[in-house]
Amino acid sequence: MSVLAIPGWIGRRTLAALAVFGRVALFALGAVSHILRPPYYPREIGLALLNIGWLSLPVVGLTAIFTGGALALQIYAGGARFNAEAVVPQIVAIGMVRELGPVLVGLMIAARVTSSIAAEIATMKVTEQIDALVTLSTHPMKYLVGPRVLAALITVPLLVGVGDVIGIAGGYAVSVQNLGFNAAAYLTNTVNFLELRDIVSSLVKGAAFGMIASVMGCYYGMNSGRGAQGVGRATKGSVEAAAVLILAANFVLTGVFFSV
Repeated sequence: MSVLAIPGWIGRRTLAALAVFGRVALFALGAVSHILRPPYYPREIGLALLNIGWLSLPVVGLTAIFTGGALALQIYAGGARFNAEAVVPQIVAIGMVRELGPVLVGLMIAARVTSSIAAEIATMKVTEQIDALVTLSTHPMKYLVGPRVLAALITVPLLVGVGDVIGIAGGYAVSVQNLGFNAAAYLTNTVNFLELRDIVSSLVKGAAFGMIASVMGCYYGMNSGRGAQGVGRATKGSVEAAAVLILAANFVLTGVFFSV
């Protein structure tokens, strides 16, 4: 590639990326519009709530408790260099609620749920089940996308809240059992240090990450190629896109809530 061709290559790549972003944005708006308008499919919504919410609890809980415990150990070891070991309860609480809880839950949902949604819908497209829905006068966006996006908007903030509590409990257990902290003092410091803004930001991030995870799974599934390779590419692409967008959204939302 010659030097003069580089600006053109960059321009084409930029326009292609903007086109994809626009298609995803329109897809997300379409999903929200179908959520707000009847008809509704309670069975599909119930199954999506079960899959995204209840069945994700084990992986979310295990991720949170080990992260909280490791965070307590790291903060204690780092604080010992400056005689600041007493800040473990406060930093574990704020670290889990503001950042680690929402981000880790979002990434776990992207790994578990986004891939599942993309593979399921892509397989339905390959086997022409989506065409059958259209033949039966059932809108695929309303039947397949709407329930999954709605379920993610409801359950992921709840999972984030549960993950925050379990992560703090993990830090509490390690600090009390291994680091010699007083149990009552630890809990008091945790409760007194957290603010309402911290909790609200955590739940808002959960809703945003749930929206991203479900929309990316549905988008890549609905736009997958034909055959097994198409299903594989859709699954891989959905997880990659969801993970990157979750981290980018976390940066933006952190700036919105905590900018000085």
